[in-house]
Amino acid sequence: MVDAPVSLSELTTTAVGGPAARYVRAETEQEIIDAVRAVDEAGGRLLLIGGGSNLLVSDEGFDGTVVHIASEGYRVRSQDTMAGAVVEVQAGHNWDDFVRTAVLHAWSGLEALSGIPGLTGATPVQNVGAYGTEVSQTLASIRTWDRERNAVKTFANADLEFAYRDSMLKRTTVDGSPRFVVLTVQFQLGLSRMSLPIQYAELARRLEVKPGERANALQTRKAVLALRASKGMVLDPVDRDTFSTGSFFTNPVVDQATADQLPPDAPRFPAPDGRTKLSAAWLIDQAGFAKGYGLPEGPASLSTKHTLAVTNRGNAKANDLLDIARTVRDGVEAKFGIRLVPEPLLIGCRLDA
Repeated sequence: MVDAPVSLSELTTTAVGGPAARYVRAETEQEIIDAVRAVDEAGGRLLLIGGGSNLLVSDEGFDGTVVHIASEGYRVRSQDTMAGAVVEVQAGHNWDDFVRTAVLHAWSGLEALSGIPGLTGATPVQNVGAYGTEVSQTLASIRTWDRERNAVKTFANADLEFAYRDSMLKRTTVDGSPRFVVLTVQFQLGLSRMSLPIQYAELARRLEVKPGERANALQTRKAVLALRASKGMVLDPVDRDTFSTGSFFTNPVVDQATADQLPPDAPRFPAPDGRTKLSAAWLIDQAGFAKGYGLPEGPASLSTKHTLAVTNRGNAKANDLLDIARTVRDGVEAKFGIRLVPEPLLIGCRLDA
């Protein structure tokens, strides 16, 4: 455990954010519990940070304690042809490293989630998803530290109330401070060198399969990484398009009446309860905000590869990124009557002016 001054711009993928009043790096499960419990006993403010890919932190920083989750490792709890592989992963383990491990071990189910930045412990909070796959499809259970009861608590998949980019864990988190601190995540994965059925049309085309068919898992991972890189969604220290939180807005889920008001060519996908999921990227583009909006003069802009990412072009502040996001959100609402919702946690700052 290390206690030292740090700027949050060094710990986030946007490379913005002011100083932390106190910083603790927790490298084991017990260090995570001890650090969180110490903050709570002192009555201080707590911010958990992992890979920093889903945070936009104010330029003023954070006036409490930042606990950096840095536990690593995984273990195979069981493996057989009937139940597949049950693998427990530490919260601080790099997510894409584990996906790569799973593919190489022929543990099927995570390949479409390749290239997503961040740590494993964050994936159930947001119910991370991409290319037709969500982490909730393979997650078996999690172990957490319950800050209200001061005890370790285990949740099964059904207890987490997963929804699109949402979970009970997210709904019990306030300003980056969760009630339940994820310690480990347990996955149940099939034993196969084939992927889950490919649901996303763009990925199916790249793999030359029909939607609903399976593909080789390693080839699926390579295709996903290539698609994400083409959209600036794989971290690259020399590519300013990757200095972002990834998708800044979630795809809106609307009722049928709202979907029917859009042009016929508007992408739409079935969602639970008879609702319809729309493409936020399409709405942004059709509202007049093209790739690279904000350039050349702005220190922040939409990515030149993807309209969903708000990027730091080199010397942006948090407010610069928020100005771009706010303009885009308001423009989409004025054009289509649909209000986009931000995906990252906003720490010490607001999208509403």
